[in-house]
Amino acid sequence: MEKTFVDLSLDTEIQDITQQLNFKKPTEIQAKVIPTILDGRSVIAQSRTGSGKSHAFLLPIFQKLDENQKQVQYVITAPTRELATQLYNEVRKIITIAGKTEKWTAKLLVGGTDKQKTVEKLKTPPMIVVGTPGRILDLVKDGALSIYSAATFVIDEADLMLDLGFIEEVDQLLVRSKQDIQLLVFSATIPQRLQHFFKKYLKNPEYIKIEEHFSPETMEHRLIRKKHRDEAKIIWDISQTIHPYLALIFTNGKQQANELAEALQGYGLEVGLIHGGLTPRERKRVLKEIQQLRFQYVVATDLASRGIDIKGVSHVINAQLPKEEHFYIHRVGRTARAGMEGTAVSIYTEDDSRLIERLEQNGLDFSFMEVKQGEWVEDKSWNERQRRKTADTTTDREAWRRVRKAKKVKPGYKKKQKKQQEQIKRQLTKQQKGKKR
Repeated sequence: MEKTFVDLSLDTEIQDITQQLNFKKPTEIQAKVIPTILDGRSVIAQSRTGSGKSHAFLLPIFQKLDENQKQVQYVITAPTRELATQLYNEVRKIITIAGKTEKWTAKLLVGGTDKQKTVEKLKTPPMIVVGTPGRILDLVKDGALSIYSAATFVIDEADLMLDLGFIEEVDQLLVRSKQDIQLLVFSATIPQRLQHFFKKYLKNPEYIKIEEHFSPETMEHRLIRKKHRDEAKIIWDISQTIHPYLALIFTNGKQQANELAEALQGYGLEVGLIHGGLTPRERKRVLKEIQQLRFQYVVATDLASRGIDIKGVSHVINAQLPKEEHFYIHRVGRTARAGMEGTAVSIYTEDDSRLIERLEQNGLDFSFMEVKQGEWVEDKSWNERQRRKTADTTTDREAWRRVRKAKKVKPGYKKKQKKQQEQIKRQLTKQQKGKKR
């Protein structure tokens, strides 16, 4: 039986907030995590991107918030300023919906902002601190902020925090926190290096892992063979067959992203570009333009698959497939969110066959397609030629086995044997085709 928000021990005020947020029912991660957080236990929650992790910790945090305690009660950290800003916007939205703008206070602490102005605003401590670990740590070290009063510390996108090298700053923040602080860790994957970090701070945490399909059921996965073609030309052909609200086009590096964006602009497409090589100001500008729907296509690196939440993505196009399965999942997780439908189209070569095979073994269902004269048509799967080659080799061996070996070797015997082998091979192939019919 599916749970409702009423079943999760949320009070009526928070239930009203979920209704105004248009949440019909809790996601699986929310259903499992919310009661555990309300019980005061530390949590390690593993679930794919787009599964509703943010509200899994925000809703119980607001229920436990004590508006009479004018001090830091909750610290929420995220690995990038974009993710921190998006979390802060959700916090502000909940405060506004609840009509508590005077009673519930929150501050966003990220780099790239005026530090002196921030210090002035922190003279009255916020109840909820949302930010990047580096900026929060700077302010704590300067004495502008104390987090020792915090009851709960959230590490969002923990694996990305590790990848970007911010886990040490999180470590330093936790050293300055209460020893018995409730620690809430949310991550799409749990690398081995994170396990060592957990052992330092977590004693008997509740480990919650959502065993889901590799991607949402509402998503279609298409593969297009690259052959000897240019990626930009293939994507241009794809663009003539789809009508995306917003399509994210992934590359495996900044240089490839720059070159592809330029090539697509040459085809006349309005294309945005976002990757880690842009300055914070440029990234902020591009994100604003994306939100204003200036672009229908955005070329990106894996930064956008994890570090930035771009809403309204209807299509994901992989100009190059990544090397690891989890990167594919992070990328396609940008679409088909919150029950919406989505399409992932990937350009592939034979070098990608192992990845495709592993993804298929994990439950992904690919359709092999080609674009011809502005229409999608079915194509042969990546391993069909390999299967045919294997079948041919098997038939060859069987035919040679049946060739009569001459007792006496005479001139031209090899030629005769080869001719006999070809005849037997044709017969075997004919028989196999007859069986298939």
